[in-house]
Amino acid sequence: MAFDVLPGLGQPLRRIEDPRLLTGGGRFTANRASPGALHAAFVRSPHAHALVREVATQDALAMPGVVAVFTAADTLATGLGHSPAVTEIRDASGRRHVEPPRLPICPDRVRHVGEIVAMVVAETAHAARSGAEAVAVEYKSLPAVVSGEAALLPDAPQLHEGAPGNLVCDWRKGDEAAVRDALARAAHVARLRHRSPRILAGYMETRAALAEWNEAAQRITLTTPSQGVHVLQRILCDHILKLPRERLRVVTEDVGGGFGPKLPPYPEQALACFAAMRLKRDVLWVQDRTEHHLADTHARDLVADATLALDAEGRFLAIDVQAVANFGAYVSTVAPTIPTGGMAKVLTGLYAIPAAHIAMRCAFSNTAPVDAVRGAGKPEALVLLECLVDLAARQTGRDPVELRRLNLVPREAFPWRTALGYRYDSGDYHALLDAALDVGDAAGYAARRTDSEARGLRRGRGVSCHLHGSGGWGDETSLVELLPDGSVLARTGTQSQGQGHATAYAQVLAAALGVEPARVRILQGDSATIPRGGGTGGSSSTIVSTTTLARAAEAAIEGGRDAAADLLEAAPADVEWQDGAYRIVGTDRRVGLFEVVARLGGLQGSADFADTVETWPAGIALCEVELDPETGEVWLDRFAAAVDAGTVVNPMLLAGQLHGGFAAGIGQALCEDARYDADGQLLAATLMDYAMPRADTLPRFELVDVPVPSPNNPLGIKGVGELPTNGAPAAVANAVADALAGADATQLDLPLTAERVWRALRASKEET
Repeated sequence: MAFDVLPGLGQPLRRIEDPRLLTGGGRFTANRASPGALHAAFVRSPHAHALVREVATQDALAMPGVVAVFTAADTLATGLGHSPAVTEIRDASGRRHVEPPRLPICPDRVRHVGEIVAMVVAETAHAARSGAEAVAVEYKSLPAVVSGEAALLPDAPQLHEGAPGNLVCDWRKGDEAAVRDALARAAHVARLRHRSPRILAGYMETRAALAEWNEAAQRITLTTPSQGVHVLQRILCDHILKLPRERLRVVTEDVGGGFGPKLPPYPEQALACFAAMRLKRDVLWVQDRTEHHLADTHARDLVADATLALDAEGRFLAIDVQAVANFGAYVSTVAPTIPTGGMAKVLTGLYAIPAAHIAMRCAFSNTAPVDAVRGAGKPEALVLLECLVDLAARQTGRDPVELRRLNLVPREAFPWRTALGYRYDSGDYHALLDAALDVGDAAGYAARRTDSEARGLRRGRGVSCHLHGSGGWGDETSLVELLPDGSVLARTGTQSQGQGHATAYAQVLAAALGVEPARVRILQGDSATIPRGGGTGGSSSTIVSTTTLARAAEAAIEGGRDAAADLLEAAPADVEWQDGAYRIVGTDRRVGLFEVVARLGGLQGSADFADTVETWPAGIALCEVELDPETGEVWLDRFAAAVDAGTVVNPMLLAGQLHGGFAAGIGQALCEDARYDADGQLLAATLMDYAMPRADTLPRFELVDVPVPSPNNPLGIKGVGELPTNGAPAAVANAVADALAGADATQLDLPLTAERVWRALRASKEET
């Protein structure tokens, strides 16, 4: 297949799935309870760090409607096991990261607020909650530590016996000697220290689990919102429940947002299955919002000292990062490679930086585990890089745009090998910059700044050059069935959580088969009917599924060639596929695809993913803010971006991904902060205390696409879902720093709340 094999791509088709979802036809796990299902509630630790002395269940068991109470004694006796990480990192000596056991119910010590100490199962949700309140737990409180830096101090409380000094891993990458040499000969060195705040996913649909027991088959069906049923089935069966995979079917129907934290398996899913097996009844659990904040994986939480070296002409010589990543209480599913490899992929940005080095100490703390959330280690890396570039421009008297232009990787240099060993596939970064300046009306900025000053406000502009390295798993087999009624049924192992897979995949198959997209139905989320799948993560779903579905369609077409030849009374070798029909070469004699399907009673094709998930989409964003110097309040006035997403399947879906991704990054920059107090209590346990961006937070997004197809897959697609989230925080941070104009902006951590900005302005006035 070549880039032009599917010329029908690129149409702005409205989402096929929306009429069903908007008219109440969505099927979410909470709506799926079977009649007579039991309900589960969990007893969670109110302590960040404590020994569990006793769990008394007798009062709960005596309450009306309570069927069972399970504790660690029950799960240990059954042999429920550890939930392992599926990625790993190693230190300079080759030692793997430390990974203490994470069991469904902690047996003797809790290590963060919200950790499960008991499960109550009852006839109703109300009875289960009442039963949970009646469980009496005796704790012995222990000292807690909540920051990564504090956790690594010699006198810090120790979380795990097998992790001396609370160290997960001392991870390093790059050429430290080359960086040291570059710093020694640099004409200028810019330095900053920055904290990336801990954030939550905040999806509309909280997690849930329905475990249905089939006595005759001795099998469980687990219905749960996820980012891939096969990943869940594999970890639950092989490691936690210790069941043959054929005894656990995992189903995911509609999902109301995922963003990363719906990828890992959680204790509640395993315990719902455990209870269903023990009680031989269906068991349902639906998470409340506070449980989401306390118990789902968080993200970011990194403190870094970063250094950028420049020569006398302003060319970048080297970048160095010394950082501490807070992993929380346990090592989550893909957490090892998030702050480490995630940062390394993009640390040199769109620039030709010849030397780079990262030293990352990863720490345990008495907080919820950290894992991938949209961006997965890259937004914090790009905040460091892009804020360093602006700082260097201010310190050397250079224009920040022109300093970037000087250092961009030229188009003719692709494929570009970075100083940290990554191979960027394609791009035209100079064209991106010109397009971003044009769509962002850079020429009119000076007049807008003058107007803001006349109204007593400060205006600033920030630039962010950003990219993403798509990842995930290409463990995929896609199936395509052509049915006699003229419809197409396709099965694929990625998992939509609102991205529009049903539309994008249908467009690709429609182009491949010569049918209307409305005739294509996409099935996802069933380990029993879809052979293999790596799920959705790393912005690679369209790369994985569309290329594999296109190959499966090709296989189905080839499977119908002999029947088409019979209908055409020709030799198969003389029959070609063209424009949705089989045709005798060199003639106008043809037979339609579904005439062949009707003759055969159906036609099937399958294909395995045969490419790499790796692509390197890029973007350049321009953000303009106004701020009130009397209150510190920040308003986003303009936001524009040029992006390279490779081949675009559907520009409306691309715009939706960009809008949502930029909104997520803006939230991280301006308001989101999942902070703990010194005792390990989460200060943002509800949406009353955790601020997320609202409609009036966001300006109109002005976007332009500057595509350079990826050579890494036959359709030329680049994975774009996380790209905007990577770039938005740095653009906003640089805009606010520009507006502060003289305040000590290098010390401003995210989020840029009104109080934080006001204090920076007050400090600046006091110094002058």
